[in-house]
Amino acid sequence: MGISVVIHTYNADKYLEECLQSVSSVEEVIICDMYSNDRTIEIAQKYGCKIIYHENVGFADPARNYALSHATQDWVLVVDADEVITKELLDYLREETQKPDCPDVFLIPRKNYVFGKFMRSLYPNCILRFFRRGNVSFSKHVHCTPDEIRGVEYKIDPKREELAIIHYNYDSVASFISRTNTYTTLELEKMAKRGFKFSLKYLILRPFGEFIKRYFLKSGYKDGLHGFIVALLWGMYESIAIIKLWEYEKNQKLIKVENIVPQKIEQATS
Repeated sequence: MGISVVIHTYNADKYLEECLQSVSSVEEVIICDMYSNDRTIEIAQKYGCKIIYHENVGFADPARNYALSHATQDWVLVVDADEVITKELLDYLREETQKPDCPDVFLIPRKNYVFGKFMRSLYPNCILRFFRRGNVSFSKHVHCTPDEIRGVEYKIDPKREELAIIHYNYDSVASFISRTNTYTTLELEKMAKRGFKFSLKYLILRPFGEFIKRYFLKSGYKDGLHGFIVALLWGMYESIAIIKLWEYEKNQKLIKVENIVPQKIEQATS
């Protein structure tokens, strides 16, 4: 039973070569690119990947089902362009697919590296990445879990760290801030659709709660200064998301006022 690796890219040349080297033994590698203007396509061609294109919508999630539809092998492994798959993991997955009682969907632990350091506090970060073709479909919203899963699920034991995906998450504070700006705007859209309203309580408690969760409850303190800084940054992420919600509601009120005033003037003069 063969494996199709599906990778979404946009200007992803920094880690792509290492990523592709790590999956070079699989039967098919599909690059779903959003019209990169760096060396991404050149690298993909070098490794003989099947290349398809999708409109650049700013993040990969809306393109996932489109890319999956191009997979031809029995099993699919979804990989990000800043991830590396260990030989041990590939060997393990191949062995599992040969068993008659093999599960249909695998959740794989992931080692996140932030500013060059493996963050114990972010481990195991198990994520659904390996499944029988056709058994999983993804939501179009950013960082959402799959919205349809069919079959038996199995979570790989996080104690087997050699089976974890290597993820070069954030390599600099600048990259964290840049992606924070993008993702918090997308979070705003989700909050608005859910009817989530701004309040001073949320502005104070959610960032504080995020820091407490990441630094104390998830043992960020074990990662030293790295852990403290990362917990602060995720608290900042929550702050920015809620402040953007405040800005959105303020602007919506201004639009309503601007629409109401001309109507009243028209009524008064008619």
